[in-house]
Amino acid sequence: MSRVGDLAGAAHLVLAGNVAYLDPEPTVFDAMLEGWTCQQRTRFLKDSTIRSRTDLVRRFAGFTNEYPWQWQPAEVEAFIGHLRSGARPIVVSTARGYQHTLRLFMEYITDVRYGWPQQCHERFGQAPVQILHEWNTVTHVAEYEGDPRRRPLTYDEVQELFDAADSLVEHIRARGRKGALAAQRDAIVLKTIYAFGLRRREAWGLDLADLRHNPKARHFGHFGALFVRWGKSANGSPPKRRTVLTVPEMDWVVPVLEQWVDEIRPAFGPRQHPGLWVTERAGRLSVRAINAAFEAARSEAGLSEDLDLHCLRHSYITHLIEFDYPERFVQDQVGHAYASTTAIYTGVSDEYRNRLLRRSLERDRDLWEKQS
Repeated sequence: MSRVGDLAGAAHLVLAGNVAYLDPEPTVFDAMLEGWTCQQRTRFLKDSTIRSRTDLVRRFAGFTNEYPWQWQPAEVEAFIGHLRSGARPIVVSTARGYQHTLRLFMEYITDVRYGWPQQCHERFGQAPVQILHEWNTVTHVAEYEGDPRRRPLTYDEVQELFDAADSLVEHIRARGRKGALAAQRDAIVLKTIYAFGLRRREAWGLDLADLRHNPKARHFGHFGALFVRWGKSANGSPPKRRTVLTVPEMDWVVPVLEQWVDEIRPAFGPRQHPGLWVTERAGRLSVRAINAAFEAARSEAGLSEDLDLHCLRHSYITHLIEFDYPERFVQDQVGHAYASTTAIYTGVSDEYRNRLLRRSLERDRDLWEKQS
């Protein structure tokens, strides 16, 4: 059994003992958040994750106008109810995330090993209690809870998007304005994201050195695979890595990338910068700029504003399935730990399903003919 002194975030490590504070309530609350921050850092959680969690706890405290040792289940229920009824009501997945964060905080300050129940009882005559339980939290019943308007693009929509991105280059050139090189880069970034099923951060983090040969597909040259180093991390782990192979159906991306590396990228004057995607100032292209490139092409193509950059990844997964690649291959290509996650991303077309149906009917017919 761990003693209080053994744990990062223990009350006595962030709060001076035997001190009568002039304003004890906010002092203890701030110390709780400082201790929780220390506790989470020992789990190697990202600073951005920790900051968003502590911000939510402060937001909840502001809503209740009370301190954690005074909170009751009714307060969190009122908080979630308030967020659901505002001008921009939160969705189910957001509500669950908020509840999960608040539950984690309450688990921390109610755990006797960290010493907060004793501190609060001695200073305020009451100790914190867990305010979230199975009756006032959202149950996870659906595998996918995202916006139903987000979906894979059809083949025609992908082509329209890329045609629009290319047309932006021509518009800039026709007007004699600067920015044609950047527009070319943006078009190639979007095509690469689709051709390899990348997340936006994965595309952002690519270096020239991440372009790889594939000995089984020598005709693709330096573009037979991409080594992804900035895959999605989980539970404090470092970014996951994987190698994404260039599939024959996406071989059109090979000359596109070849032109970028050999002709267009050098025109940006990148010097020794390792990044695959560079800016006019010889820096790495930002995630925000990649998002903006998609939005500009989407607007030019007249596609729905409900579609976002991540839909290209959905499209890649769906189209690989429709190309008849095994589910395990698709799962490895996109870096999903579970096949169920890949299935959530898949939205095959009616044409593909009818093709499968025809195959099944043909097999049944052939079997019946052999038996007769």
